[in-house]
Amino acid sequence: MPHAASLPTEFDPALSKGAANAIHVCLRLKSYERMTLITDQASAEIAAALVAEIEKTGAPYNVFVLEEFGARPHRDMPRAILDQLVHSQVSIYACLTHTGELRTRMQMMDVINPYRLRHGHMVNINKQIMLEGMCADFLEVDRLSQQLIEQCRRARRVTCRTAAGTDYVAELSTKLNWVKTAGLITPEKWGNLPGGEIFTSPFNSNGRFVVDGVVGDYLCQKYGDLVATPLTIDIKDNRIAALACANQELLREFDAYCHTDENSDRVGEFAIGTNLACTRIIGHILQDEKLPGIHIAFGHPYSEHTGQPWKSTTHIDCVGRNFDIWLDDEQVMAQGKFLL
Repeated sequence: MPHAASLPTEFDPALSKGAANAIHVCLRLKSYERMTLITDQASAEIAAALVAEIEKTGAPYNVFVLEEFGARPHRDMPRAILDQLVHSQVSIYACLTHTGELRTRMQMMDVINPYRLRHGHMVNINKQIMLEGMCADFLEVDRLSQQLIEQCRRARRVTCRTAAGTDYVAELSTKLNWVKTAGLITPEKWGNLPGGEIFTSPFNSNGRFVVDGVVGDYLCQKYGDLVATPLTIDIKDNRIAALACANQELLREFDAYCHTDENSDRVGEFAIGTNLACTRIIGHILQDEKLPGIHIAFGHPYSEHTGQPWKSTTHIDCVGRNFDIWLDDEQVMAQGKFLL
């Protein structure tokens, strides 16, 4: 079991509940399955808590610490990790993001998707998330998500408004799939942990989306909660038409990110968060995108799951606060609270 010895031998026992949820509830690891855990030095304590739960199942496992394969950021996912994933049934990626490493995670997914691993994606996981979002009742989150996704599959449009200025309409198509990632991970779709969202790729969308929560990828670590300096995005025919933000550095970086390739400025994901254990923005995209409400992402539309025919090399989430949401003419959320 290579590299497991480089993890700490002790960890905060408060991490155990979230780790147990991950291994036994969300991934349902069995003794006869092989597990691959990919982590880094910054996440080593959390990885140790996960290993303790893995060992309770009796399953064979491998732990890979990214820094042991060279200085980060890595341009490519180390071949030894990709080779091990091929022989695994279950996997976790629990690491902090580094600028330029989205490519490595896409390479990982190029193995996970065709080999149908049950994969828990814990990008930028930290102790707060383990103690909050990862301690959700994922059976209840799944029940809510299933009820909501059934309604969304019948809807033709979703209208989203907030007091901060969001007034945005996503048009839906029956040719584009809704996907549930509520924490109970299956071979059909890997999921972020903590889970708690349903998503699709919009056929079209228009309006203003005010990001007074967080933006994703490495920009989240840098800028955190944007409530004091929201990013305003005007969207026309599913592409960014205009950007505004009092934080000029964020504005420049976000604009550059969304012009990496021809589809980086295109709305690829439209999602509704459903994790009821998430009650406020904490400044971390992994948990904040599960907050009950709306988030959208520019760039890669998870084509392999949504059925959207285009792709992108980038993907950046944008999270708002306190939404009112209508599916067609039925209101399903008011001020961030579900009406279901």
